[in-house]
Amino acid sequence: MSVQGIEPGEKPRNFATSIHRLDVRDEAFLDELSNPEFDIITMWHVLEHVHGLNERMEKINKSLKPEGTLVIAVPNIDSWDANHYRKFWAAYDLPRHLYHFSQTSITLLAKNHGYFVEKIIPLKLDAFYICLMSEKYATGKRNYFKALVNGARSNSFAWRNNKNYSSLIFVLKKGKNEK
Repeated sequence: MSVQGIEPGEKPRNFATSIHRLDVRDEAFLDELSNPEFDIITMWHVLEHVHGLNERMEKINKSLKPEGTLVIAVPNIDSWDANHYRKFWAAYDLPRHLYHFSQTSITLLAKNHGYFVEKIIPLKLDAFYICLMSEKYATGKRNYFKALVNGARSNSFAWRNNKNYSSLIFVLKKGKNEK
């Protein structure tokens, strides 16, 4: 099995290659790919940072084998904590987050690029971290207890309401949904 990574930042890329001996490349590597060669491509809290969203999806599509899987994890703008904290919601993370996604927007993005959503998996622990950071943005201090309570409230709400957890993993497959 061969694994490659992409990291736009020079310092983290050099750290990964020199210290951990990982095969991590600059984003320009995507332009060098001409044939579909990957079985799986994962993006863990990356897509919201990408300039040229549709162009990036096209590059991924060209790099992924026809039976390949694309895994995307993003914060969910339809979560309880996004609604609760509003302008202080840490996952807005402006100006670093260029896009904000929901289940509907990822499903539409996937469809527009020839994918279907095979599965959605919650990142339940993200709610606690996002609530902790949101509390700090809202009040100027970290309130661990309130973050714990609100993280639990967010997850409880999501469990009862369309699985709108604070962050979600979308498992995408190429083609049309045959289910």
